[in-house]
Amino acid sequence: MAFGMARNVLRPADSARADRVTYVELFFDLVFVLALTQLSAYISENHTPLGALEGAVMVCALWWSWVSTTWVTNWLDPMKLPVRGAVIVLAFVALVMSVSIAEAFGDRAWAFAIAYVILQVGRTGFIVWATIRHDRAVARDFALVLGWTVASSALWIVGALLPLTWQLPLWAAALAVELAGTILGFPVPGRGRVMLQSWDLSGPHIAERTALFVLIALGEGLLVTGFAFVEKESSTSSIAAMVTAFIAAAATWWIYFDHGERVGAEAIEASDEPGRLARTAYTWVHLLIIAGIVLMSVGDKQMLTLPDQRGLSTTVVIVGAPVLFLSGTVAFRRVLEGRWSRPQLLGLLALAVLAGAASVVPVFDALGLSIACAMLLVGVAAGETVERVRRGRRAGG
Repeated sequence: MAFGMARNVLRPADSARADRVTYVELFFDLVFVLALTQLSAYISENHTPLGALEGAVMVCALWWSWVSTTWVTNWLDPMKLPVRGAVIVLAFVALVMSVSIAEAFGDRAWAFAIAYVILQVGRTGFIVWATIRHDRAVARDFALVLGWTVASSALWIVGALLPLTWQLPLWAAALAVELAGTILGFPVPGRGRVMLQSWDLSGPHIAERTALFVLIALGEGLLVTGFAFVEKESSTSSIAAMVTAFIAAAATWWIYFDHGERVGAEAIEASDEPGRLARTAYTWVHLLIIAGIVLMSVGDKQMLTLPDQRGLSTTVVIVGAPVLFLSGTVAFRRVLEGRWSRPQLLGLLALAVLAGAASVVPVFDALGLSIACAMLLVGVAAGETVERVRRGRRAGG
């Protein structure tokens, strides 16, 4: 066969490298520190319904580009030079996309769209080329994915060339095409569809990669908080805001990492359909978790810069962030363990009550609301730990 890479670069299934997260993957992740920082800054500066929709499109695009790369490196071995080189090239393309975020719905729409398309199409085309001689089933599946990716790419490019009134709907439609593809199995007439139940994945690799991205998102929030604090003169409110932001970040870390990463790896390894389980738990559900953490950094910056601010937008940002995060972690535990986390459900209920109270109780300005949310997250973290200990589960580290 003339087409295809002669060298076999698939991950070895019978060695420790099958599950290992490599340093070049971590290098790729570094670019997304900038991406998330730019994204949170964009959302902070665009507190409008339109800005919220634009931010939602960009967070979905960033997450989709990252998680799709994680799936590819689950199949391919980044220790092999061709794969390592491809990941570095993808990191540069992701950098171009990241620096375009501030003007993604402006003068750099074309840069954001072209970078995203190159990232998506290039990565998928690469795995088809790399596997077609060595695992025809994998190559066939990703060829189907490639067809859908090319179709959505046309919407990205056309949207970037048209005015804003068309750009946002077309980009949202492009993301919807990609989401529909994952739900339907990327069907192509005459070629069938992807059968996720036949995919044999590395659960520990996907769980660790996603957990590291959660850490990056939390780190971005602390970075934003730190920069906002040093730009202000020290005062009682600014110190209280910084402490509150740290407590909320620590509680968020605790809720996710107390045993979530290990449970995810174990569930995928034990599943009869690891591909389907990983798609639901890590591709879909984690979008809510990441969106919640990003929005939390926006709320922290607002709490530091405008601690006395009140209003609907303030409530939506500050309370909405933990709502998104806990909704994601509740669904994550449900998918992996088949149970509902009672502390997290109670936390969501308490947040709903808090959101209602914020509209009538004067004490709930940005700072007061953030303190209340942080305390609720601490309560959820404590409840999670108590529940885990009672069930005889060990901590995840």
